[in-house]
Amino acid sequence: MSIEFRAIEFPTAGEAIQHTYADPRDGVAVLLGGKHYVMQESEADRLAAAGVEFAYLCDHEMPDGTFRIVTVPVND
Repeated sequence: MSIEFRAIEFPTAGEAIQHTYADPRDGVAVLLGGKHYVMQESEADRLAAAGVEFAYLCDHEMPDGTFRIVTVPVND
């Protein structure tokens, strides 16, 4: 099965997340098929409803104040 989607690809998860901070209108950062994307939230919702496996990319602040990138799986 092949599903087309609209997104901007980034070389790293960190760059995708940073892009969402710089321009929140561009949507959410996701990991899909081993690649890092930023897409509209409605596009991510559409993929989730179609049963596509992917993960949201998020910054998580640790107790010591450092940040780690974590994934939130969808349809896993």
